Amino acid sequence: MSASALICLAPGTEETEAVTTIDLLVRGGVAVTTASVATDGDLVITCSRGVKLLADAPLVTVADNPYDVIVLPGGLAGAECFRDSPLLVETVRQFHLSGRIVAAICAAAGTVLVPHEIFPIANMTGFPGLKDRIPEEQWQEKRVVWDPRVNLLTSQGPGTAIDFALKIIDLLQGPEKAREVASQLVLAAGIYNYQN
Repeated sequence: MSASALICLAPGTEETEAVTTIDLLVRGGVAVTTASVATDGDLVITCSRGVKLLADAPLVTVADNPYDVIVLPGGLAGAECFRDSPLLVETVRQFHLSGRIVAAICAAAGTVLVPHEIFPIANMTGFPGLKDRIPEEQWQEKRVVWDPRVNLLTSQGPGTAIDFALKIIDLLQGPEKAREVASQLVLAAGIYNYQN
């Protein structure tokens, strides 16, 4: 069975983070479902810079499916929508409790995960401008942070979205698949490309 990912979208989601992750996971052979967390259930999501994305389904109809990873893109308004959605928070909690991967980038970790105390001991990172939302003892000054103790992956922002997505591919499909996808991208210097 192929790996699967649930990528959540909300009004104000950061489009670069969402689309980059969707694109790379599809390249990596991961079955992607996008879910709208909009309070009105609208599948058309207007992102932080005005780009419109069409979600596959409302979260309520797919939350209980057995995905391998749930992805929370950033964008402050989108992350606040996630934070204020009891269904989204409970879905993330269930992923965590069942040992599946939770992946959050940019504003999502400090805005969603920390206030709801889902990962009280996890190492994490997030958007540097929101560093004060993450407890000092948990903060890691890195582009991507994987904490295997709790299956939490976090990353910093639009410029780290490729690193973030490649790490998800590595975790779900292995380093060879991550290397294959990285080789298609003409990566900027400094992005880990899974080459030996």
